[in-house]
Amino acid sequence: MTDERTGMPDSTAVRTALWRAMHVEVDSPPHVFEDEIGLRLAAPGGDWRRRPDMDPQATRGFRAGIVARARFIEDLVVEQADRGVTQYVVLGAGLDTFAQRRTEIASRIHVFEIDQPGTQAWKRRRLTELGYGVPDRLHLVPVDLEASESWLERLAAAGFDSGQPAVIVSTGVTMYLTREATAATLRQIATLAPGSTLAMTFLLPVDLLDEADRPGLRASKDGARASGTPFISFYAPQDMLSLAREAGFTDVRHVPGATLAERYFADRADGLRPSSGEDLLLATT
Repeated sequence: MTDERTGMPDSTAVRTALWRAMHVEVDSPPHVFEDEIGLRLAAPGGDWRRRPDMDPQATRGFRAGIVARARFIEDLVVEQADRGVTQYVVLGAGLDTFAQRRTEIASRIHVFEIDQPGTQAWKRRRLTELGYGVPDRLHLVPVDLEASESWLERLAAAGFDSGQPAVIVSTGVTMYLTREATAATLRQIATLAPGSTLAMTFLLPVDLLDEADRPGLRASKDGARASGTPFISFYAPQDMLSLAREAGFTDVRHVPGATLAERYFADRADGLRPSSGEDLLLATT
């Protein structure tokens, strides 16, 4: 989604970038994920740390969840690249900075970032202004999803090879889409070359969250509704797995947020851990 006046990614994408930077600034090492380039892209002004949604203590569980999923995705991309996969597709890329941070990996794969035309024009301009530029292997693919433009067709026009496997990632998107829209996206991805891998996040219904995290989800829902981008879809894990199987995936797995917490946050002296509420679908063609 895009701010129609400026082309800048919406507040959710900016908040994600700022939380990733805040993890480096306020949380103790070892850092699960290091990304301050998104902050540079957003250029939110010197008072951004005083925003209510940047309160270091109140948002620590959400911040941890954001960096946990980012680390999981990045580990997956690196693993697949080492296996010879050379295409990485980010649906709803926003302020993603993989190509700028992981230059060694990005130099041997093609990164396709899909987002609204205004966002992509804004990002291209910001990358140029900051001196990163847009190298040949980074493809900023503008797709007007609101006009039902086919993202697969635009992807092919940008040089994507549907005959070769790819990693496709969608994070922080499914809660804004109807079940039917997510099912359609899954069916499209399931047609990609054998050996392709999808990682997609989804929000759990409130009754499946830890009791302590339920007020946070309710507050997030209220905030999303107030900003004009309401959460409309929640999935129990088995529902999401069924949706992926019906779409045609041959192998589907549920990755609980608790698994990421154990993998990346075990034995931390500061007790930082992700809030419950967001899990992942991992599926292969």
